[in-house]
Amino acid sequence: MRFNAFNQPIGEQITHFDKPTLPNIATLDGNYCRLEKLSSNHTDDLFRQFSDPEDAPNWTYLPDDQIKDYNQFQQYINNRISSKDPYFFSIINKTNNEAIGIIALLRIDPQKASIEVGHIHYANVLKRTRIATEVHYLLASYVFDTLGYRRYEWKCDALNEPSKKAAQRLGFKYEGTFRNHLIYKNRNRDTCWLSIIESEWQNIKHNYEMWLDENNFDESEKQLNKLSI
Repeated sequence: MRFNAFNQPIGEQITHFDKPTLPNIATLDGNYCRLEKLSSNHTDDLFRQFSDPEDAPNWTYLPDDQIKDYNQFQQYINNRISSKDPYFFSIINKTNNEAIGIIALLRIDPQKASIEVGHIHYANVLKRTRIATEVHYLLASYVFDTLGYRRYEWKCDALNEPSKKAAQRLGFKYEGTFRNHLIYKNRNRDTCWLSIIESEWQNIKHNYEMWLDENNFDESEKQLNKLSI
C-alpha cells in the first residue's frame, strides 16, 4: 500500500495511461456468431423474434414495452442505428445468418476508461447456446484488447436475478446495489452493479476460450465442463 506525505493511504500510481478509443467497428467475428453494427438489414429478423408472444417476458427489464407493430419496431431499430452511445450491435447466428439478438456498449467514458455492456435482448432461440457466451467473449475482448478500457460494467435491476447470475457466470464481480437508483416503466429500480477490470481480464479470457472450444461439447451439444471464472 502507498502512503502520501501525511501518512494517508493512496491509490496505486499510474505513470502511463493511453486513453481508450470509442467503439467504431462494424463486425466482430467469432466461431459461432458475428456481432454486426445494428442496421436496417436486421429489422425483419429481429421483429420476427421480438414480436413473438413468447418473447414478451424478455422485455420486462428493458426500457421499452414489447413492440408488436412493424412500423413502430422499425422506428425503434432506426433510433438505435443512429445512436453512438449506446453503440448497438446485432447478434448474428453464423449457421443461417439470422439476427437473433441485440447488445450494446454504453456509458462510454474514455477519460475514465470505463464502459458498460447493456440493452441485452436475447431471442429465446439464443438462450443457453454457445452463441450466448461467445457474444460476451467477443465484446469483452474488443473492450479490453482493442479499445483499451480499464473497467467493464454490467448493471441490472436488482430484481432481475437471471441477469445478475449471468453476469457472475461471465466473470463480472458484484460490487453493490444502488437503492432507488432509477424510475422506469412507472416503477422503482434498485440497481446491481458488477464489473470486470483489466487486471482480471486475461484469466477470464482464458476460461472463456476453454469453454468455447468445440471439444468441450458432446454430440448432444451438452457442455462437458462449466464456465469456471
